[in-house]
Amino acid sequence: MNQSTTTPSTVFLLDVDNTLLDNDRFAEDLRARLLHEFGHAECDRYWSIYEQLRDTVGYADYLGALQQFRREKDDRPGLLATSSWLLNYPFERLLFPDALATIEQLNSLGRTAILSDGDIVFQPRKIERAGVYKAVRGEVLIFVHKELALDAMQARYPASHYVMVDDKPNLLAAMKHSMGDRLSTVFVRQGHYAAQANLSVIQPAPDYSIARIGDLPALAAELVHVSATPSA
Repeated sequence: MNQSTTTPSTVFLLDVDNTLLDNDRFAEDLRARLLHEFGHAECDRYWSIYEQLRDTVGYADYLGALQQFRREKDDRPGLLATSSWLLNYPFERLLFPDALATIEQLNSLGRTAILSDGDIVFQPRKIERAGVYKAVRGEVLIFVHKELALDAMQARYPASHYVMVDDKPNLLAAMKHSMGDRLSTVFVRQGHYAAQANLSVIQPAPDYSIARIGDLPALAAELVHVSATPSA
């Protein structure tokens, strides 16, 4: 006898920086480290290089900035110490409350994946060190511009509906323009980008807004789309 069964068909896409973990605090710690190793002038020079590089490549590249920073004076012991500090930074300490528990609950509602911007070395390292890679069962996508890679994302994770969770409402708007009603956007009001955002000029506005990542599971249960599939 034929009968209908329902299967989850929602993919939850999670940003990392200032969505799952406090990247602003990491930046503060890095600034303190640079001040300790090199002093104020050189610390400012690093961040100037960082900003220029971000404008050029389109994403945060802390290791790339350090590579350029060393060019003028590459004999300083602090360079190797700072490189080691970056690669071994304990990102698990920066997870927002309930971040991993939220991922676990999302896994029970649909498929959960990381959709992040970043470099191809430090960003994966961050995700792994924080325990996020394991929590999402290795489902991680990292692009230069994730809002321009939605076709690749959908090819990797086909579904009838997607939920994107991010602290940058401008990126959410760009994704919504591209995917329309097949995407629900969730703005997490954490971090400096969220604090500086002017939602009155961002169109379309996020579909939903939450104060913290720990608020997501309650909302996610309402966003799950199911499709009926016949089985023999």
